[in-house]
Amino acid sequence: MQWTFHIAAEMTETSQETLATLHARAYDAMHRGDLREASSAFERLLMHCPDRSHYHYMRGLAHKYLMDWPVSLHHNLRAIELSDEMDEAEHWNAAIAATALGEWTQARRLWAACGVRVQEGDGPIEGNHGVAVVRLNPWDAGETVFVQRIDPVRARLLNVPLPESGHRFGDIVLHDGAATGRRFDGERDVPVFNELERLVVSEFQTFVVFVSSPGPDDVMALLEAAAPGIGYTEDWTSSIRNYCMRCSYGTPHLHSEQDDTSDDWQLERSLGIAAQSRHSVETLLRGWMAQGSGRSVAAIEARECPVPEHQEGWNWWVGPEDEDDGDEAPDTSAR
Repeated sequence: MQWTFHIAAEMTETSQETLATLHARAYDAMHRGDLREASSAFERLLMHCPDRSHYHYMRGLAHKYLMDWPVSLHHNLRAIELSDEMDEAEHWNAAIAATALGEWTQARRLWAACGVRVQEGDGPIEGNHGVAVVRLNPWDAGETVFVQRIDPVRARLLNVPLPESGHRFGDIVLHDGAATGRRFDGERDVPVFNELERLVVSEFQTFVVFVSSPGPDDVMALLEAAAPGIGYTEDWTSSIRNYCMRCSYGTPHLHSEQDDTSDDWQLERSLGIAAQSRHSVETLLRGWMAQGSGRSVAAIEARECPVPEHQEGWNWWVGPEDEDDGDEAPDTSAR
């Protein structure tokens, strides 16, 4: 009898040591951004501790950043069920997963539990949740664009993103619930969110246009001009920092010292035009050139790029205020 008790106690102690090691491995993998290893470790922990709500939450979190929405929703809902008290993180992540899956009844119920008011109904939520900034492909280059939020975690792109982002003006994207910074929108500071996934592809293609504009009034005339099939025109020369568009697209030109150090007007402008066709862009530019002297177009380029693949191995979802070692994606193009 004593021998049996001794073996049972030894096995319990060994099991506890194993679980402690597995626990440490799971959280270390999550910290390093190794999401698949983290998921596997939390899965094994849950085999031993199926009612541990925080392990369900953490596995749901790993699968959120893997964009595996059914698994993320399942574990976040299980975490909610097992929790003794309300935890907003579990509800928000469950609501994000439900939104990604288009489970609108579930999403509305979860937002209500968080105290977030959304449009009533049975279909997709289409409200006005303010302007924000979204960091596209935060696991890659991390271009930031302004967006109009149509629900707590979905937003429509208001800028013309660079083609290399794989995104378009008017795309609807799913973004994370926690802000990773603030950005001034001309009137106030607005939150910056990491994109999680593109949900709806816009009808507008992105055309890169290089023009010569004698002065600010000339380029403003182009930005304000309208033509059938044109969604939006953006002067990337002034709106995007630290990016030489002409060199990127192979259009020969000279770099003058004043480009970087002077407030003098830059004659050569790089624009992004969201349009349904090249014909729409050509019609817009012909009208612009005809209405002012000295205006010319050097090139019109259309380039379709895929959304960059997800990169594991670093915790791109952590903002600089949350991480001392600064594992945040750098903005290669920021408005």
